[in-house]
Amino acid sequence: MSQIVKGIIARAQGEPVEMVDIVVPDPIAGEAVVAIQACGVCHTDLHYREGGINDEFPFLLGHEAAGIVEAIGAGVTEVAVGDFVILNWRAVCGECRSCLRGNPHICFNTHNATQKMTLTDGTELSPALGIGAFADKTLVAAGQCTKVDATADPAAAGLLGCGVMAGIGAAMNTGNVGRGDSVAVFGCGGVGDAAIAGAHLAGASKIIAVDIDDTKLEWAKGFGATHAINSANEDPVAGIQALTDGNGVDVAIEAIGLPHVYKQAFEARDLAGTVVLVGVPHPDMTIELPFIEVFGRGGSLKSSWYGDCLPSRDFPMLIDLYQQGRLDLDAFVSEKIGLGDVEAAFHKMEAGEVLRSVVIL
Repeated sequence: MSQIVKGIIARAQGEPVEMVDIVVPDPIAGEAVVAIQACGVCHTDLHYREGGINDEFPFLLGHEAAGIVEAIGAGVTEVAVGDFVILNWRAVCGECRSCLRGNPHICFNTHNATQKMTLTDGTELSPALGIGAFADKTLVAAGQCTKVDATADPAAAGLLGCGVMAGIGAAMNTGNVGRGDSVAVFGCGGVGDAAIAGAHLAGASKIIAVDIDDTKLEWAKGFGATHAINSANEDPVAGIQALTDGNGVDVAIEAIGLPHVYKQAFEARDLAGTVVLVGVPHPDMTIELPFIEVFGRGGSLKSSWYGDCLPSRDFPMLIDLYQQGRLDLDAFVSEKIGLGDVEAAFHKMEAGEVLRSVVIL
């Protein structure tokens, strides 16, 4: 039978979120119901509330989550009832041209649950990133569940479901940071600090954090930044060149999504270096670069989708590193809050007061 649980929705563009009753159907073939234990408050949820993703209101918000599989539909083999899982928003299809070429991390046909969760009056909900985890329970495609070590703290583990994985993957997967590399990360919020942590894990010798907020730059040092540049007071390109013998960095990671910052990252990389865009631009933004410089500098300009991660490969590995004390996921958790505190958490996030507020259910 379907269940009625509490969830947080955005009913209309720009309006405060609401806690309401939602209906979660029993899973059918290929689906799972997950009892949510923790869900991070990610900037993408705010984008949904503001209509920056699409206009398919009402949205069931929340997507950066971990919990326990409560029920599975027919034919599900990926997970079993009772498994502790991190939810991911890119369930790999295994059949598209990318998957068949051996590149499932960029699957072109990722999928979500077939059924819809609803309000009690039957109004269909659009779950954020196909997850909708600001709720006691949610319905997802079974492939969106990745089993990990059940002893991990859900508040920390769930962050791998989006922002932390995006940042770590931007450095380790997309940027291919290696031992001894120099790295600059532009923007030291949750994703940027995760990129710094990823570069540190990969053995980068010099990691330069760039932001306009001194508090965030101090946070960045805690994740492994060796140098910090406040770009409100100093030209970051000149500062990065001064720290790299005039050459620029091997990998420059833009974690904000602003054209002028991307241009700074482009100009701050060494010859044959790599620029990685993991910050999400607004759809109406454009960028202009000197075409001869695109050619003359060589190297790569890359976009990082979800940190180019493969959840079945990366989530368990990163949880192992967390359990070993080599990846401090707990440091990303600024506060633990209740389901009714999401709107206030959005305001704290906009003010730059937190890395992550995490809803505990």
